[in-house]
Amino acid sequence: MITNKEAGFNIVPLPKKDWQGTIIPMRYTTSEYYDVAVDRRENGFQVTLEKKEFDKPVSHTPEEYDFPDKLYQEHWEKACAWGVLEGREMIACIETCPEEWSNRLAVTELWVHEDYRRQGIAHALMAVAKEQARLERRRALILETQSCNVGAIDFYLKEGFTLIGLDSCCYQNGDLERKEVRLDLGILRDKKPRLCRDELEIRREREPEYHDTEEMTMRAFWNKHHRGCNEHLLVHKLRDSEDYLPELSRVAVKDGRIIGGIFYSRAWLKKGEQKKEILTFGPLCVDPDWQGTGVGEMLLQETMTAAREAGYPGIVILGEPDYYPLRGFVTCDRFGITTPEGKNFDAFMGVELVPGALSEFGGSFYESEIFEQLSAEEEEVFSVQFPPLEKQYFPMQWD
Repeated sequence: MITNKEAGFNIVPLPKKDWQGTIIPMRYTTSEYYDVAVDRRENGFQVTLEKKEFDKPVSHTPEEYDFPDKLYQEHWEKACAWGVLEGREMIACIETCPEEWSNRLAVTELWVHEDYRRQGIAHALMAVAKEQARLERRRALILETQSCNVGAIDFYLKEGFTLIGLDSCCYQNGDLERKEVRLDLGILRDKKPRLCRDELEIRREREPEYHDTEEMTMRAFWNKHHRGCNEHLLVHKLRDSEDYLPELSRVAVKDGRIIGGIFYSRAWLKKGEQKKEILTFGPLCVDPDWQGTGVGEMLLQETMTAAREAGYPGIVILGEPDYYPLRGFVTCDRFGITTPEGKNFDAFMGVELVPGALSEFGGSFYESEIFEQLSAEEEEVFSVQFPPLEKQYFPMQWD
């Protein structure tokens, strides 16, 4: 696997505080265009797009527009940008912005300097946008281009985009005549069908599977909460901890492949001199190829049932606030439970396996010390044994 650094460039975040207002010198020359025709018919309209040649090449430059492209324009309130730098000079960039009401992610800018094109930079930048859309579970990745920017259109089509709409008077009323019609392109991310329980084997992990489980965990969490991740190292070290509970932990197997896992360990509530043993789990993970198919929910349901039958009072976790409340978890302030520092927040959640078992005790939550024994240096060394993945910033990360 060739990384961007090995290919000769490095994609870095472009923070708003440093790059807002930076002009993007969009310029191109084309000898072709897509001729857009909108014909009124008795029973509706017929719209056609046909590639044709200009009589002579046409060039577009930033100077011809009253509002040149810029990074972090005010109407893109939640934009985020990445780029490639040569020294302090930006030679390529991509900017995205979520369209929250429709759960789509828009590519609002994509540019590569003329001297650096055809080197794979645009492809690598678009891969960042695609990964952001996946991590944020957006249903589509969308963008706008012009019918005369054939080079860009050809690139987008190779990247998997398709036509999703057009606007025949977006820029001027004569866009059709000028052969510069706004085209909307998109990648529609398929919603995966949910798996049935009998399609999975859910069982305890076996020692020969340890490496495969760790690689799956790495792929599941890579760049999700932080740049890179350390959850695969946690799984590795957790197995040797006296607080690990293999009798509750499970992996999900499909067609002989590990595609998910949940790992339990002892935790405690402390109130003064009193101490109560409870459960925590982490990580709960599903391979990216199988996320959204119900694997995580099945792992959670079956292990919670096993924990309840084993007599455990409840579970407290640090997890995703948009996922666990749908599975019965509530914020820990409902139980009178805080972190050791006395804090509460949306990602700090719990569930009672025995009614009243958490709320009647309250106190401060403590997990195994193994969770604090995950240094960045150790993670770097441990990750070498797996296929390399690029560490990258994304806006949903916790730090």
